[in-house]
Amino acid sequence: MPDPILSVAGVSKTYATGFHALKNIDLEIRRGEIFALLGPNGAGKTTLISIVCGIVNASTGRVTVDGHDIAGAYRAARSLIGLVPQELTTDAFETVWNTTSFSRGLFGKPADPAHIEKVLRALSLWEKKENQIRTLSGGMKRRLLIAKALAHEPQLLFLDEPTAGVDVTLRQEMWQLVRSLRETGVTIILTTHYIDEAEEMADRIGVISKGEIILVEDKVELMRKLGKKQLTLQLAHPLEQLPATLSALPLELASGGNELTYTYDARNEHSGIAALLQDLDAAGIAFKDLKTSQSSLEDIFVSLVREKEQ
Repeated sequence: MPDPILSVAGVSKTYATGFHALKNIDLEIRRGEIFALLGPNGAGKTTLISIVCGIVNASTGRVTVDGHDIAGAYRAARSLIGLVPQELTTDAFETVWNTTSFSRGLFGKPADPAHIEKVLRALSLWEKKENQIRTLSGGMKRRLLIAKALAHEPQLLFLDEPTAGVDVTLRQEMWQLVRSLRETGVTIILTTHYIDEAEEMADRIGVISKGEIILVEDKVELMRKLGKKQLTLQLAHPLEQLPATLSALPLELASGGNELTYTYDARNEHSGIAALLQDLDAAGIAFKDLKTSQSSLEDIFVSLVREKEQ
């Protein structure tokens, strides 16, 4: 693997209260990828971003951005990072142009009106450049946060829950924008608890739960696991064990022998359900009802965490 643009090694964070927000995080982000960090609220996503951006100090471990240590060479490392926070915090009476230009100046970059114009045009904000921020819609304010984060030409862009509370149309626009940013060479890390967002956007996905990264995988592989569906058959008569003729199938007895669950790949056209029902009939097993369910992200978390604890 070529040199990662971001390397997080052995990072932990324990607050004064004793709360362990992060536990020994190791993570490498490849240059030019879109990486989605998935996790439920409170899993540690924002804490990790805050440490990488130098907003919060890690208790242990080291973070380097393109070879610059965030603690030892803060200014050099931080100038490579753009951060789009979750909260819409902006100066209501400032204009779009001024606030974006000011953000560039904060990083010691010389004024570059051509770059600011390019960013505002890319984000469909050019027509609003003289507007005060208070006059913008929620979607425009979110795009403005991205413009401010891109003003100093970062190589690594963090999007913290970029579409939380955003309507479906705007989410699609945001996804399109993120893709176009990646095409300009920016590496993007987004945190989200929307599985469809990760599925739509990411090259790789990391799953964080209770302050630990429990999985990092290419999206295609993770979505293959997510594609598992279950068929639950409510049996007419409880079974003590599966007949030998059915032992080769992905079947499990549940609810004290009152239910059978059959796991199959939802993305495979040949789910084998028709053959399963014939096999059950041949074995003399009758059922009263059946229902299907698909693995949710939460199921994946639960099973991953359970595996980790065993």
